[in-house]
Amino acid sequence: MNITKLNFKKLLLFIPVFIVSCGGVPEETTSASTDKKAFSVAEVLTMVAHENEVTRTLYTKAIVGGGKKQGFKFDEAWQDEKVEAGPLPALFLRGIANDIRKGDVPLGLYLSSDFPISASNQLVGKQAELFKEIKETREPKHFYDEESKLYTAMFADVAGAPACVSCHNNHEKTTKTDWKLGDVMGATTWQYPADSLSYTEAMNVLKAYRDGTTAVYNDYLEEIKNFKESDKPEVGDKWPSSGKYLPAPEVFIDSVRKLSAYATMSSLMK
Repeated sequence: MNITKLNFKKLLLFIPVFIVSCGGVPEETTSASTDKKAFSVAEVLTMVAHENEVTRTLYTKAIVGGGKKQGFKFDEAWQDEKVEAGPLPALFLRGIANDIRKGDVPLGLYLSSDFPISASNQLVGKQAELFKEIKETREPKHFYDEESKLYTAMFADVAGAPACVSCHNNHEKTTKTDWKLGDVMGATTWQYPADSLSYTEAMNVLKAYRDGTTAVYNDYLEEIKNFKESDKPEVGDKWPSSGKYLPAPEVFIDSVRKLSAYATMSSLMK
């Protein structure tokens, strides 16, 4: 990165952002810097979308894919008392979205597809039209949704792990049975009511997403405590690749932060 070409006003705002991305706590900033509308909504939604991509990939490959090799189960009805399993990747995302919805940050998040398992996730209207382009170019679409009155960003949802493909191809309600690795399976869509955000607002968006991730992952670990017939993996600093283990929430989140920190910095300093 050529630092001489950076936007130095954003650089000064971003120093605390980088600390947060790496797991630290930013020092208090002045009201002038926190209240100024420093970032476009497209920049912030791109930032949180990248962290979501890192989170889902890590969860899908390391937890679901690695866990299945150790005999761990994952199911749509994972929160049912009679089911001893963890959430599938799409349900993990839905849980994050639901947690965000309960909070004060007006951030919307949902998955949709042209071949959804659930009819409620069917792409329609303008989003369906834009998705045709996303499927071809794999480039995101940023626009103002007149119907919802929200600034919207759609990103390609790509099948990045065997667990994604096998689950969708074999699901009893699937409308498509020939998914392959690398296919664009749908779109991850984000929405926000303002066209620009201050430093504080941008950090609140990122925090809302991370809090949602932590909440759903903790729900999974709580479910495990109630397992009666299935093995209970040991929770700590090890991953399923090493045996019947699961990373503690802080270990999982710290891994996400480290993997996404550079892209977060780059997005906010353009």
